[in-house]
Amino acid sequence: MSHALIRRITADDPEAGSAVIEFLGLVLVLLVPLVYLVLVLGRLEAATFAVEGAARESARVLSAADDDDSGLARAQVVTGLALEDQGFGDGADALRVTCEADPCVTPDAAVTAVVQVRVPLPFVPSFVRSVVPLEVPVSSSRTAVVDRYRETGGDG
Repeated sequence: MSHALIRRITADDPEAGSAVIEFLGLVLVLLVPLVYLVLVLGRLEAATFAVEGAARESARVLSAADDDDSGLARAQVVTGLALEDQGFGDGADALRVTCEADPCVTPDAAVTAVVQVRVPLPFVPSFVRSVVPLEVPVSSSRTAVVDRYRETGGDG
């Protein structure tokens, strides 16, 4: 090999150390947004998992309840547990229930549970949130049918 092809890095070389700066620039431009995207998608996936489970179990609990009050109380508890398990608080206002009949536990009637949570984007300061809503709503809906041949509280 010729000495002309081999270039030695010396203190007089103006490009000495520029590869490190270029690498750090690429890391900031590419890696930081990628990590942020992974964090956001992870929270959205956790929210999807939580609302799916909460809606499914709430509808199931409501359709198997003895009366509307106990069924709704149990559905609230189930929703709270599913949302807390994924880090979304107690979910006190996340559950909406609609019934095809009155009372909800009428045999062969459909009971629908809708659970919705708002997922805030991570690392966004609160003063920005007050100006621009930076949340993604995630919801799920499930319908369960009350058993046609269930016992009713009537005379028997």
